[in-house]
Amino acid sequence: MKLITAIIKPFRLDDVRNALAEVGVNGMTVTEVKGFGRQRGHTELYRGAEYVVDFLPKSKIEAAVSDDLVEQAIEAITAAARTGKVGDGKIFVTDLEQAVRIRTGETDNNAL
Repeated sequence: MKLITAIIKPFRLDDVRNALAEVGVNGMTVTEVKGFGRQRGHTELYRGAEYVVDFLPKSKIEAAVSDDLVEQAIEAITAAARTGKVGDGKIFVTDLEQAVRIRTGETDNNAL
């Protein structure tokens, strides 16, 4: 099992959710986050004064998937989240040692 964490632009969230559903990812957790990478924020003008916005709004998606779905999920996220511009985001994949469904006590792949 793997935990896929994707940081994407917020307006691409619905597309990514739909793409993951199509490849068989049943559930996910979404968090509104702020951050920056190479984008380094941007400058805005407010009432005649310039100020720097260092942290940009992003959406963080976390999805636990079985090993056989990892590559399909990565491809789905990449295709749905890509705009071709700086700041499209990142995908991180980490090993997931154990999963337990609280309601039934099912474990590992059965809990997903």
